[in-house]
Amino acid sequence: MPAVQENVSKEIVIERLKTVNGPDFTGNIVDLGMVSEIFIADSKVFFSITVPAARAQEMEPLRAAAERVVKAIPGVAGAVVALTAEKKGGGMEAPVPQRGPAPPAAPAAAPRLAPHAPASHSQGKRGVPGIEAIIAVASGKGGVGKSTTAVNMALGLAANGLRVGVLDADIYGPSMPRLLNIHGRPQTVDGKVLKPMENYGLKVMSMGFLVDEETPMIWRGPMVMSALTQMLREVEWGPLDVLVVDMPPGTGDAQLTMAQQVPLAGAVIVSTPQDLALIDARKGLNMFRKVDVPLLGIVENMSYFLAPDTGKRYDIFGHGGARREAERLGVTFLGEVPLEMGIRESSDAGTPVVVSKPDGAEAKIYRDIASKVWGRVNEERGAAEAAVPSIVFE
Repeated sequence: MPAVQENVSKEIVIERLKTVNGPDFTGNIVDLGMVSEIFIADSKVFFSITVPAARAQEMEPLRAAAERVVKAIPGVAGAVVALTAEKKGGGMEAPVPQRGPAPPAAPAAAPRLAPHAPASHSQGKRGVPGIEAIIAVASGKGGVGKSTTAVNMALGLAANGLRVGVLDADIYGPSMPRLLNIHGRPQTVDGKVLKPMENYGLKVMSMGFLVDEETPMIWRGPMVMSALTQMLREVEWGPLDVLVVDMPPGTGDAQLTMAQQVPLAGAVIVSTPQDLALIDARKGLNMFRKVDVPLLGIVENMSYFLAPDTGKRYDIFGHGGARREAERLGVTFLGEVPLEMGIRESSDAGTPVVVSKPDGAEAKIYRDIASKVWGRVNEERGAAEAAVPSIVFE
């Protein structure tokens, strides 16, 4: 039986973190002032590590080492450790070693995204019969809660009275079977078209229904598009008001090709508050902009933490970064989702919070996000219709 929370103290965590070397083996991450305020709840430890933005990618082993030593502490049930380039309270002010000259400062203001040409964003893209609108949920990197956001947003759209489907396009790590507690294999119609699986009022298709979860999937570019095309166009979806597509994380060829070939009504970007995660989110925004897909907005996941015992709010991983980025780029900010263990635990159990606790605060957040997303879809539709020229014969 695990030890109770009181047996896990901040002091013990700090002492263990002092065994983790800093960048280039110059001291340890605590004495270098790299560790943020540490918060402990339900025997789980939360903190972030400040690193130079230019070296973020090479610092992943350092983050993993910190997470590993904390998880090894008796009584610790889990640890959430994030890298950030934005210093938070709790750390000392010693400088973090950085190689070479500092990168030039970013300009004070960036230009807003150019207006879309709504009438043309679906040109050359064949629609899917029976589906009124297709929404992509994407992220610039993995681990930001994209799939959990996608499934709860889809359930929020359904709770708001829409007919909704979910396409799990993350073929490298399909998660919808687990998130929606769906098992078995899909049936076929006339041996040609697949019938989507269903639960909680959603129609769902995922590569996870077609292969065993433990089966390693090795994909090449053409195979990816072939699989995605079949799951999109050879499934009896309709009638649906909206299909939510859980995109693969990142901005590689598979994601770009999907955005180019699927008639998307728009895209939702999921990010966490850290500035390093936002760097990746910008890549996703730019990818959709290049292929003229409307940007419906940004969701800030793991935005803040509410202590279950006191209700006090902690901005462990920073706060408001996604909102500021949305304002800077002229993109709608869709909402903040807290770092709530219940959201993750209910999702892992196959009972997403929108259906397991429909009257709870977290479910309301997702329903509000869903309402804003659907409102943006209709705005884009209206803009597209207004942009179509009328021909008058006299």
